[in-house]
Amino acid sequence: MRIIAIQKEAEGLSKRDFVPHLRDEAQKGWDLYKEGIIREMYFRDDKPEAVLILECENVEEAEEKLASLPLVQKGLISFELIPLRPYHGYERLFV
Repeated sequence: MRIIAIQKEAEGLSKRDFVPHLRDEAQKGWDLYKEGIIREMYFRDDKPEAVLILECENVEEAEEKLASLPLVQKGLISFELIPLRPYHGYERLFV
């Protein structure tokens, strides 16, 4: 199942709060990429948030995997999860 994960920063934090954890965050993100969980990762152009495309069995697995990220463990970020399903609208062309 494909899942969009939109990162949300906790309120009242400065960039300095994140700096000590960024290397560990990048390492864990790389581990999840190699595991096939993170398929794509982007930064939004309009605000300082990351958007991940995940491949998981279900939303619960996505929550579990994202909970392993150091910034999530420290309470600095959380994720809004949006489960996706295939678009079948093109089938209308063939009926």
